This record gives sequence, structure tokens and C-alpha cells, in this order.
Amino acid sequence: MKVNREILTRGALDLLNEVGLEELTLRRLGAALKVRAGAMYWHFKSKEELLNEMATLLLADAAQELVPARKQADWKIWVAAFGEGLRRALLRYRDGARMVTGTRLTNTEYMKATEIIGAQLIKAGFTLRQGVVLLSTVYNYTLSFVIEEQAVFPRPRERSEKYDIQKRSEALSSEALPLMRQAGPILFDRFDRRYKEGLALILQGAACQLEARKKG
Repeated sequence: MKVNREILTRGALDLLNEVGLEELTLRRLGAALKVRAGAMYWHFKSKEELLNEMATLLLADAAQELVPARKQADWKIWVAAFGEGLRRALLRYRDGARMVTGTRLTNTEYMKATEIIGAQLIKAGFTLRQGVVLLSTVYNYTLSFVIEEQAVFPRPRERSEKYDIQKRSEALSSEALPLMRQAGPILFDRFDRRYKEGLALILQGAACQLEARKKG
């Protein structure tokens, strides 16, 4: 089989869905694609290099989803589209968020989307620093949120036994930890709703900062 970096990377993303991040190795990828070890190591010297390419491809594929489908004047719509599009992209792959965390991009395709969003934020009145901090906050919030979400649901609609809400509730004292006992369904279920609620809090804070800058 004649291969290039993209074929290997897409094969690695498919394999990630099957085996998870811990079990993903160059050797296992070579076996799955029937590619000789020499050819594998010609393109990727280490698993770290492979992960960098996988994360880059995942984000590049998602670039169009990170901006609103229609041009909008409201900066909040642009930022919300960025966060929600990123979350969808990460959820497409098992351990998607953990795989992306800590990687380095190998091309600028993803950055083209963030450049467009950044321009909208500057146009709305944010400083460059405020825009960068806002987008990076949404990015980090989304990554950490999806890491937790995928711990609870390693595969779509398949809840991990470690996150049984009823068992958690029964293990917590209703007298000593009444709030934590009731928090289980909020923390470990209906992730779509909680993600949007958290994102709304970030947007509200940014809106207050923007208003203060305009007044000042």
C-alpha cells in the first residue's frame, strides 16, 4: 500500500475510534493499514508527531464549522459558533479532546478560521489582547469540558460504569453533602445543556468587559 501523511493520519483517527488513545501506537496503526514499519517511521518518528498531525487534521477539517453559516454582526454568535463547532469536532472521535490537548499544529488551516473570528471581535470593539484571551478561554473551556464528557461517555450514548449517577448519589451523605448529592445529574448528564450554560457565562463576562471599555 502506497501511503502519505494524510492517509496515515486519517487511518490513525479511524483507529482512535476503535482502540482509544492509550492503545493507539505506530506499530498498531501500521498493522491496521498493512504498512511496513519502515514506511511508518519515514513519515512519523514518534507517536507525538502522529498526534500533532492528527490534531491538526481534526481542527482543519472542522474549520468551516467554527464560523457561523451566515454572516452575522453579533460577535457573540461568532464566539458561540467557534465553541460549539469545536466541541462537535472533538466529539467525533473517541478521546478526541485528550488527543488534541497539548499538541502543536503542523499547518495553518485551523488558524484561518480563528483569524476571521478575531477580526469580528476587533470590529466589535475588543482589543487584540481581549479577543485572544476570549477565544483561548473558550478553546480551553471546550477542551476540558469534552475531556470530562468523554470520560462519562467514552462512546456516544454509552455511559461509563464509573459514572453511574444513582450509585454516586447513594454513596454521598444527604446530611453532610446535600448539594453535591443533588449535583450529580447536572455534572454527569445532559452535557449539551451544561456546555451552553457555561459558554453563556463566558460570553456574559466578555460582554461586560466590552461595555466597560466602550464607556472608558
